[in-house]
Amino acid sequence: VRILYVNHIKPREYNEGQVSIVSLLATQATFAIENIMLLEKTEMMAITDELTKLYNHRYFVKSLNEELKRAGRYKQDLSLIMIDVDSFKNYNDTHGHLKGNDVLKEIARILAETVRDVDIVARYGGEEFSIILPQTDKEKAVLTAERIRAAVERFGFYKGETQPGGKVTISMGVAMFPHDGKASSDVVGRADEALYQAKREGKNRVCVYGSGK
Repeated sequence: VRILYVNHIKPREYNEGQVSIVSLLATQATFAIENIMLLEKTEMMAITDELTKLYNHRYFVKSLNEELKRAGRYKQDLSLIMIDVDSFKNYNDTHGHLKGNDVLKEIARILAETVRDVDIVARYGGEEFSIILPQTDKEKAVLTAERIRAAVERFGFYKGETQPGGKVTISMGVAMFPHDGKASSDVVGRADEALYQAKREGKNRVCVYGSGK
């Protein structure tokens, strides 16, 4: 519903010609508003993952490059968390892809609800997610990652007890700009290395690049 309110400083009656002009203006304003809303919706769809409603990989890459430039300009730390759902193929094979999609959507919700408004959460691809944390050192990033890991571990996923270890869990890797690299490919690669380390050490844990943890 669109309402156009027309007021005058003194009480008066409007003739048919004036009403016609106002009606025309109202129609044009309605079209303009609807076009703006459609454009905003289209732009949002272009950067949003359809399943999880998080940002998509394309937006993640663009945002990481922008945030790294900003962090470099102002001499600030920036941390990146890479996240992978443990034994996700086993869950899909056991319960089907629809239930697997439900797991991804619930994990996406947990991620979005746990981080700050300034953090950027994206679906990196498949069962992998990423979080960009501006103005955040490794210590604070690890605290955030541990909160997320624990929240996922506690959540009552459908038939989670059928997973290895008896629950749905995630593994996480943390890297930091500029300590672990200045280019986006370096930061992503080192966060990935830490993630693979978490997998090798038994999953359901947070590992930090270069710390042996």
